[in-house]
Amino acid sequence: MSDVEFIGPPPQHKCTKHARIAEELRERPLVWGVVRRPASIGRASSAAQAIKSARLAAYAPAGSFEAVACTVLIGTGKGQRKEHLVYARYVGGTK
Repeated sequence: MSDVEFIGPPPQHKCTKHARIAEELRERPLVWGVVRRPASIGRASSAAQAIKSARLAAYAPAGSFEAVACTVLIGTGKGQRKEHLVYARYVGGTK
């Protein structure tokens, strides 16, 4: 008996979180939006690169979105904390 079950390709999910984010950005071209708040600047940088290079299909074609990662300080005094953000915007390309 085989450990593999061959049942065909996985379903295509058009309503993923990234598809919704990309569509919202397309609706407001050139406007920056915060799309993620990851736990580290490394994860933020990786997410920004994935958006710019269209490693995630929702952001295709490559170059149609700009994205940057940054760390900001929230609060003042002893309550101050760092937050890592991914900003993105749609700059053009085919839908």
